[in-house]
Amino acid sequence: MTNKSPFRYFKTSPEIIRLAVMMYIRFPLSLRNVEDLLHERGIDVSYESVRFWWQRFGPKFASEIRKRRSQSMRCHSNWKWHLGEMFVKINGERYYFWRAVDHEGEVLESYVTKTRDRKAALKFLKKSMRRYGRPGTLVTDKLRSYGAAMRVIGNADRQETGRWVNNRAENSHLPFRRRERAMLRFRRLRSLQKFASVLNLFNSERSLYSRQHFKLNRVAALTEWRQLSAE
Repeated sequence: MTNKSPFRYFKTSPEIIRLAVMMYIRFPLSLRNVEDLLHERGIDVSYESVRFWWQRFGPKFASEIRKRRSQSMRCHSNWKWHLGEMFVKINGERYYFWRAVDHEGEVLESYVTKTRDRKAALKFLKKSMRRYGRPGTLVTDKLRSYGAAMRVIGNADRQETGRWVNNRAENSHLPFRRRERAMLRFRRLRSLQKFASVLNLFNSERSLYSRQHFKLNRVAALTEWRQLSAE
């Protein structure tokens, strides 16, 4: 039995829907900016349609991306992970945004909590390792919650801390901060999680490798996006 296409009830073609959603999440654009850019390309849709497509297909696209990435990267669980956390405000309340990044700058997992104690760090680590396996080395800052959580899991001997060794995780926050400024901060926790999941696909660290390698990664990301929810 073949899976039914999620686009079957829409008059607009799947290519246009994927393009509109990609423009909204790939670049720091508003819904009206996306509407104007599509109009220049001869595509007449309203910004409310773009909003509906993002809310309808954003979680689905994010789920497909996470599933494909976890299947292909689980065999490399001996890689080095960089863990970091940052604070975000949602409707005036402070939350903590945890991220796990591998040694190539790929964001593996993200998680939002209201605290950054041992319980929150432990939940984040268990969620990441359940999907990608146990890493060979975990690089963290000097937050004591990491050490306490790793002692519970039993991999405290794999932790590394030091000055500047965790810059990989800190730099991975920059694309997220640009999106946050464009949206004038997030208003819902669900929106934050959706953007955190999908932004990772187009986050290419061009400073880490040659121009030719960067072009190949960019083409691969676009190809993977166009295959999401394909019939």
